[in-house]
Amino acid sequence: MFFRSPIVKFFNRIVNRVTVTVVLVALQIIWLAWAFWAFTAGRVWINGLLNALSLFIILYLVRKDENSAYKVGWIALIGFLPLLGGALYLAFGNKRPAKRLRLKMQAVDDAHKKDLAPQPENTAGLDARALGQCRYLERYGPYPAWQNTRTQYFACGEAMYPQLLADLEKAEKTIFLEFFIVSAGQMWDGVEQILRRKAAQGVDVRLIYDDFGSLLGLPSDFVIRMERAHIRCIPFNPVVPLLSLVMNHRDHRKIVVIDGTVAYTGGVNLADEYINVRSRFGYWKDAALRVEGDAAWNFTVMFLNFWNAFRAAETDYAPFRPRAGAAQTDGVVQPYADSPVDEEPVAETVYLNILAQAQQYVYIYTPYLAVGEEMMDALKNAAKRGVDVRLVLPGIPDKKLVFRLSRSYYLPLLRAGVRIFEFTPGFLHAKCWVSDDCTAVVGSINMDYRSLFLHFECGVLLQGSSQAAVLRDDVLAALKKCREVQVSDCHTSIPGTLLDSVLRLLSPLM
Repeated sequence: MFFRSPIVKFFNRIVNRVTVTVVLVALQIIWLAWAFWAFTAGRVWINGLLNALSLFIILYLVRKDENSAYKVGWIALIGFLPLLGGALYLAFGNKRPAKRLRLKMQAVDDAHKKDLAPQPENTAGLDARALGQCRYLERYGPYPAWQNTRTQYFACGEAMYPQLLADLEKAEKTIFLEFFIVSAGQMWDGVEQILRRKAAQGVDVRLIYDDFGSLLGLPSDFVIRMERAHIRCIPFNPVVPLLSLVMNHRDHRKIVVIDGTVAYTGGVNLADEYINVRSRFGYWKDAALRVEGDAAWNFTVMFLNFWNAFRAAETDYAPFRPRAGAAQTDGVVQPYADSPVDEEPVAETVYLNILAQAQQYVYIYTPYLAVGEEMMDALKNAAKRGVDVRLVLPGIPDKKLVFRLSRSYYLPLLRAGVRIFEFTPGFLHAKCWVSDDCTAVVGSINMDYRSLFLHFECGVLLQGSSQAAVLRDDVLAALKKCREVQVSDCHTSIPGTLLDSVLRLLSPLM
């Protein structure tokens, strides 16, 4: 009874991992600021060296082959803090993961490149533009394209959830799950019950979840509970109360693979708001894709490479290959991943290619809009040459400051002819692209700097699939529940304009 008292509940609410981490990081920042002031006060030669360092870093960034928004953000910060800026860049400016993490993951990826060998016969019937996109992903993903695969698009989490449970119930050998957010509640309870039962039957059940994304949703003994139930578990990049850029790199992927034959991805995490049994920011509009057949192999390798980088289990993936003849062909299906481990912006390039190749329309679902000049130019140029470009964003934000940042991009896009809609019933969390009834992408990749350059992400490229038209119809139906943004809606006060400019400038660093 004592532990249920209001005072104890309040104490438990404020004394948790999030609070402790925030307080300790804040104390580190205060201490570092004091130490810097004490070290530099009255020391002209030290100040001169720090100024020279900042100038050198600026010149270095001008020449560096780097995303322009990221470079401009750092140059602005260094210009504003000439003494401290150069040192800050040396400490936090490298957007690649820590060397130890990179080496572990790269070693596993290199060891299993043969498992992702291109399948030229699967792309033989594609036209030049579709073939070029597939070849890019095969070479730089590297993830092959497949036929003999059936896909099913889900327009919301609550439509996907019953099918997911049914597929989990059918599992005979393996269940692999990887999510950014796992949170206690009705959705996770339904999944967990099946996982426990299947693990008891001898099914190989594994779970990877992002520790930061799941920080508030899971009990402290979650891993212990799962392992006791024979559900092997990895919390990715565990949160520690240290001021470190490593915390930037999160596992934002959403993956389920069952028996190597059925896979799921999209924007849906394992939390109640994603199936609308819990209301957060109005109606939660999301999307998911079910993949059945040969293409599920890409997700299998994707998951196993991640798993074996942190908890080595097997070197031979052959036993996990999907059963032959499980599905009929519906276009070309190419699941792929993007990683900050390398320097290749796979996710952004796929999006840019779609915009460059579109002839009639490009419809886009995205919860956030915080992009660099390359993406802005591609969106505007597509609209200027007559392509019907439409962006659908939330009407009710989950993060007000990020929402304001997204809106700061509206005016130049609208003036170029891009149409922008806000989903009025609530928060739109889907990450989908569809173009010309023939090309589509469904995945976890937002249109912001974090998704495009810092996070581990995944998606599925569909070429010539019937589900492209299904996604198009879903967008057209959603537009009826949207408010179209006009140029007249984008005027702000001088203080508001200044705030928007600062947010735009610093968005890659946020």
